[in-house]
Amino acid sequence: MIFDTHAHYDDQAFDEDRDVMLGQLAANRVGAVVNVGASLRGVQASQDLSEKYPFVYAAVGVHPDEVGALDEQKLLWMYDLCRKPKTVAVGEIGLDYYWDKETHEFQKEWFIRQLQMARDVGLPVNIHSREATEDTFQIMKQYHAGTTGGIIHCFSSSAFVAAAYVELGYYIGIGGVVTFKNARVIKEVVEAVPLERIVLETDCPYLAPTPHRGKRNSSLYLEYVIEAIAAVKKITPQEVEEATWRNALRVYPKAERDMRLQS
Repeated sequence: MIFDTHAHYDDQAFDEDRDVMLGQLAANRVGAVVNVGASLRGVQASQDLSEKYPFVYAAVGVHPDEVGALDEQKLLWMYDLCRKPKTVAVGEIGLDYYWDKETHEFQKEWFIRQLQMARDVGLPVNIHSREATEDTFQIMKQYHAGTTGGIIHCFSSSAFVAAAYVELGYYIGIGGVVTFKNARVIKEVVEAVPLERIVLETDCPYLAPTPHRGKRNSSLYLEYVIEAIAAVKKITPQEVEEATWRNALRVYPKAERDMRLQS
């Protein structure tokens, strides 16, 4: 079975066929999806999807580009959502120095506050980091390492940095980029990181793998990511699929418990 650890099915790109798309997943070996909040609207939409579909779980968190919408009342609201049965993570949270929609210090403040929320409610984190490698790593090391664990989403740094995160107990999220012809660095990451620390993700509707690059992404395309990882690791796609499923259940224990209750 395939576990998509990071998706955005609430995105408007799915407005015309969301139910049809999600309805196709089980027949294509996709057994679980975590829909990840990015904005306050996305946080609520993720909750709604998790309540509608048994195999969809929610992550609660606000992306660094959207933290200007946060205040103490909104944070308390997110705390409440984190305690819902199908909320399995806090995310996506982190730093984004590419768009710079908020000041770096303001991003750091709300990143740390949301890491604290994850510790308080006992949930793993799903981390966004773009052009902020050093600051993200130092904050994770100081404020979160050794607590609730989590995934470094859409990993885009070096194998050295990936190894440092693994040493701190985190998992590395690998998606469609690993299939790109020019993806030398991420292939080096996949080669260096133990299979036991890799999880699959789409970030859909973004980052569709080759041969669908530039089109709308979905969990149906994770088979290409699995094949690319298998080629780098020199193992079978089935081994990758089985290992990444087990890894996702370890990083999202609330999802594993829910699946046991459903079975």
